[in-house]
Amino acid sequence: MASASLLKTSPVLDKSEFVKGQALLLRQPSVAVVRCQPVAPSGVTVRASYADELVKTAKTIASPGRGILAMDESNATCGKRLASIGLENTEANRQAYRTLLVTAPGLGQYVSGAILFEETLYQSTVDGKKMVDVLVEQNIVPGIKVDKGLVPLAGSNNESWCQGLDGLASRSAAYYQQGARFAKWRTVVSIPNGPSALAVKEAAWGLARYAAISQDNGLVPIVEPEILLDGEHGIDRTFEVAQKVWAEVFFYLAENNVMFEGILLKPSMVTPGAECKERATPEQVADYTLKLLHRRIPPAVPGIMFLSGGQSEVEATLNLNAMNQSANPWHVSFSYARALQNTCLKTWGGRPENVQAAQETLLVRAKANSLAQLGKYTGEGESEEAKKGVFVKGYVY
Repeated sequence: MASASLLKTSPVLDKSEFVKGQALLLRQPSVAVVRCQPVAPSGVTVRASYADELVKTAKTIASPGRGILAMDESNATCGKRLASIGLENTEANRQAYRTLLVTAPGLGQYVSGAILFEETLYQSTVDGKKMVDVLVEQNIVPGIKVDKGLVPLAGSNNESWCQGLDGLASRSAAYYQQGARFAKWRTVVSIPNGPSALAVKEAAWGLARYAAISQDNGLVPIVEPEILLDGEHGIDRTFEVAQKVWAEVFFYLAENNVMFEGILLKPSMVTPGAECKERATPEQVADYTLKLLHRRIPPAVPGIMFLSGGQSEVEATLNLNAMNQSANPWHVSFSYARALQNTCLKTWGGRPENVQAAQETLLVRAKANSLAQLGKYTGEGESEEAKKGVFVKGYVY
């Protein structure tokens, strides 16, 4: 059933009113003079100075065989990652790890964009070079996480909403000046908690406002309503919820005059809940996910950059590969965090002598997903570590 916010009612005339109207029309003269008045535009879509640049940026990120490295974990979440390898959560340790990522030789062959946390956008590498400059030299577009995180949504079924619209225009302008060319805003929808119509509408409206503000300041917005893996539900229930969520999202994107050619999407793949006993094959995930995209996503959108959402590294790559076995009207690719970094982080272990080995591990993962974007991944030679799941119930970052 369609969301209530999407249903538009029209006035209904009774028979007597209809007859009166027809009579009035009949009494009008047969020839009328029509004076055309200029009509004011209903709203400005995007500043003219940025429109071409937004399209170019989106197409650059959505280039064949490449995807996005999501390295925008908050300092608190980065601390949890560092703690898993026995490191203290200090700026120096965060800097060392992020330097390892952005300086991996040849990363730009497989990665077209990197989402950064604010600290990283303004940070330099351990060698004193700006992180942004290193990425640009690698032919990687710098991006920035602009949301301020999830907070409880009053009046909902224990659900969340994403804060960060206050001051977003001025922050986005500053991020653009610092070198960012795209943005990311993550909100979530929980299937076990409903999802309630209120939570879906709030998620969609917030994403649309963020997208409009981002475009107005030169940043390509990544639109990310993550449907969490949490739950015991089957793949059909995920598909049902995803259809409602994406219908709502595109309704409000249009209402806010967002230019579809200058956005990127970051959806969840359509999979069963993480606790569902019936697992889905890559072919089933591809079938359901592509069906969703064809029903809800306009072909004007340049790129669909999937999140991994707690899938193992290999699982996320296999599912992406299955979706690229036939031609799609969009660039179907990846925007992975844990599914690119998990083995890399463990290989590094915080030791300087392991940096090269960790970078090689990152490149192996990036190349695998590059092949998957081209539909050429085979899954051969994958390590056992890469097959381990990284799902965390109620994951926040």
